[in-house]
Amino acid sequence: MNIHEYQAKELLAKYVPAGKVAFTPEEAHQIAQDLRGKKLVVKAQIHAGGRGKGGGIKVANTPEEVRRIASEMLGMRLVTHQTGAEGKIVRKVLIEEASDIERELYLGIVIDRAKERVVLMASSEGGVEIEEIARTRPKKILKEYVEPALGLLPFQCRKIAYFLGLNGKTANKAVNLISGLYQAFVDNDCSLAEINPLVITREGEVLALDAKLNFDDNALFRHPDIEKLRDPEEEDPTELEAKKWGLSYVKLNGNIGCLVNGAGLAMATMDIIKYYGSEPANFLDVGGGASTEQVTQAFKMILRDQNVKAVFVNIFGGIMKCDTIATGIITAAKEVGIKVPIVVRLEGTNVELGRKMLAESGLNITTGADMREAAAKAVAAAGK
Repeated sequence: MNIHEYQAKELLAKYVPAGKVAFTPEEAHQIAQDLRGKKLVVKAQIHAGGRGKGGGIKVANTPEEVRRIASEMLGMRLVTHQTGAEGKIVRKVLIEEASDIERELYLGIVIDRAKERVVLMASSEGGVEIEEIARTRPKKILKEYVEPALGLLPFQCRKIAYFLGLNGKTANKAVNLISGLYQAFVDNDCSLAEINPLVITREGEVLALDAKLNFDDNALFRHPDIEKLRDPEEEDPTELEAKKWGLSYVKLNGNIGCLVNGAGLAMATMDIIKYYGSEPANFLDVGGGASTEQVTQAFKMILRDQNVKAVFVNIFGGIMKCDTIATGIITAAKEVGIKVPIVVRLEGTNVELGRKMLAESGLNITTGADMREAAAKAVAAAGK
């Protein structure tokens, strides 16, 4: 789950410039008046980076200028390298004090799944994409791994501060921020905490000029307060619907819809589609014990995507029974109609019954004896 910059800054309020979010030009004007005498920044709030290059971050000197900029930003379609060509509609803006920046740094926390550790990453090259730094100047990045049983230790925070070239009171302030960010990461079950840029002002203050927090969806039941921060307008409506039905769905850009049980099999299914020269339209895991209703809804979600030219159903029935999948497909076909070819590979519990039900359904269904054959048929069907 992602949240907006202003929401992340509310969670890290101790370390960010003063500011508030506005939903209208009049609210933006009022916030600017409350911060009178300050140079201000108007920042579009969308779930994507690269806003500055797209015209989503602008400096203002007066409340009137803030109102004008806000009126131009609100409702605009902001296109960045992360939004794609379709962009995102700006529905809110953050008004905050401009900072007298001396240096821009980078600080991030993620989970390194290969090492099964939380890792803090720091770089003196802030304000740009960390992926580019890692690719072209890897020595500019310090990675500090955290031992789960001990947590982040003070010497590690100092090590990061010194790596960033900080000393004296500024280093102490950075240590406090690093420690606080780590605690926020752990306490809120984050999957990402990123401050880019982390700025050092000419007065020696350490501020999070931009902040991004992502949360582990599987842990949100422990954080109802964070769940309330979800912005449905920034998320794919089909993915939101999938959550309601207990399905794991991610929209992709290909033309072959995938309905699979089990995350590992779903990943393998997408890989084999790419191997045969096409692209998956989605990741969709119906789980090991999905009901007929869940399978029906899954099929409806796949068929709602106008880019889908064929559907690849890849089921290994253990807990999930093959006749349940067959019933779901047939029910969905009756309710919404299926106008694209379906390629099905079924194995496992009640497989013969499932195959018989599909064969007698009258639907445009092709079967595959194994994953390779089924994937090749799905790619060929999509091409036709």
